Amino acid sequence: MPQPTASDPLSTTFAALADPTRRAILARLASGEASVTELAEPFTMSLPAVSRHLKVLERAGLIARGREAQWRPCRLDPEALKPVDAWLDGYRQFWAAKLDRLESYLGKMQRETAPPAAPTPVTAPRRRGRPRRKPH
Repeated sequence: MPQPTASDPLSTTFAALADPTRRAILARLASGEASVTELAEPFTMSLPAVSRHLKVLERAGLIARGREAQWRPCRLDPEALKPVDAWLDGYRQFWAAKLDRLESYLGKMQRETAPPAAPTPVTAPRRRGRPRRKPH
């Protein structure tokens, strides 16, 4: 399978998002910066394995890593998701139009097959004056 190239950032982003571990790392980073050690805690893998996942995310532009003395905090960089959002927007519009047409069609079918409305009962007007007496 061919590897995504720098000239195709959308494929690079989707390849990075394809792995559930990397998606979990992004979800964790959505709540704030974290170190590699903190990111590795929920996984049963070595720190070098987590670092490899972070490199894939970094190459895709989804995360940025800083350097503060010995600490290398990772943070989410949501800008890389804008091309994905733009690509998906075309499909959102496509499906919204399809669903609108389906809703319109179903409404038309419902109106055509609905039984006629029952006539509303007419009630006799109330008599005014003295109330009737009940026979004993």
